[in-house]
Amino acid sequence: MSEKVVQIAGRGDGVTDAGHYVPLAAPGDTIKDGKVVARGDGYREPPCRHFPECGGCQLQHLTDAAFATYCETRVAGALAQKGLSTDIRAAHLSPPKSRRRADLKALKLGKRVVIGFTQEKSHKIVDMTECHVLHPDLFALLSPLRDLLGKMLPPRRTGRVQMTLTDQGVDLMLAGIEAEGLEAAEALPAFAERQRLARLSVDEGYGAEPRYEPQPVTITLGDIAVPFPQGSFLQATKDGEQALVDGVAEALEGSDGPTLDLFAGLGTFALSVGKQVTAAEAGREAILSLMQAARRARRSVDPEHRDLYRRPYDAKELAAFGAVILDPPRSGAEAQCRELAASKVPVTAMVSCNPGTFARDAAILVEGGYSLDWVRPVGQFRWSTHVELVSRFTCG
Repeated sequence: MSEKVVQIAGRGDGVTDAGHYVPLAAPGDTIKDGKVVARGDGYREPPCRHFPECGGCQLQHLTDAAFATYCETRVAGALAQKGLSTDIRAAHLSPPKSRRRADLKALKLGKRVVIGFTQEKSHKIVDMTECHVLHPDLFALLSPLRDLLGKMLPPRRTGRVQMTLTDQGVDLMLAGIEAEGLEAAEALPAFAERQRLARLSVDEGYGAEPRYEPQPVTITLGDIAVPFPQGSFLQATKDGEQALVDGVAEALEGSDGPTLDLFAGLGTFALSVGKQVTAAEAGREAILSLMQAARRARRSVDPEHRDLYRRPYDAKELAAFGAVILDPPRSGAEAQCRELAASKVPVTAMVSCNPGTFARDAAILVEGGYSLDWVRPVGQFRWSTHVELVSRFTCG
């Protein structure tokens, strides 16, 4: 008997109307004996030759409509597990070839160097000869990098290639290479100059050390150039960042009094909302960058170096604010949300990169008297099972 695929599960498998899981199936596909026998309207031919071997994508076989539905149902499903429901808005999807940061692996095999993402559930590196998610400026570096690493990467040892697109160009960090001696000292800056890099750093086990940086590297947040410490967190795509910023701005519309930005990072939201903001962040380099940028731009931002896991803002401190922006790491912000739930802050805009921990934290706020007004999923990681979101909570 045949079955129909009705949705995509959290890890990317198709789920049939009989509850069976089928790898690489799309909504509408017909399944018989555990295999796809006819494709449905949710399927598209994957554009990349490396799919599905490469672990960079899990859902290239879905149409845009099916991928958007996946993002929306992923969030709705996580909330339903906590007994919550709300208005799930249409997902924002970042376009192909727009990802501006990547962390790749490199390996020297004989005279050949392979660079790419690792295979799903494996340590095998898929040598990237094309990519439909990376920004072209990042992908263009791979071929010259193979030549450079062929001289510096020890045989059979895995290296790391971290790339971020900044205001000045690509910020490149290499780890696991042998970069000592005069030859390396000359080769690295020469390579960086030829490729017009913003910065080239090398990590030999003691942290990244810049070997080439002709001018200070910055990233523009809002309309302000912020000093960019090597390896700092940055939203995966520029348009995805803007979708989150727009969502936060909408959530805070009409709020009165100062705003508190928790887990502020470099100031993605603090520098964009146009309000008086206290920005709390545990990362020392990030908060120093935000402090410097805000001071130069004369913005009403008061940065605070604070570990919000060990010392969350309590209900008494929160009483001074008219709104809160909350953008925690993947583990969420359980302790901080318990304090928020005990407060009377009128509006909270929560951003999350993990629907599961978001639903847990949302349930804490709702139990404390907040209403979850809406959620908008954001698919920054094109064709990935990684889903982000922005949401609005109101109290009273």
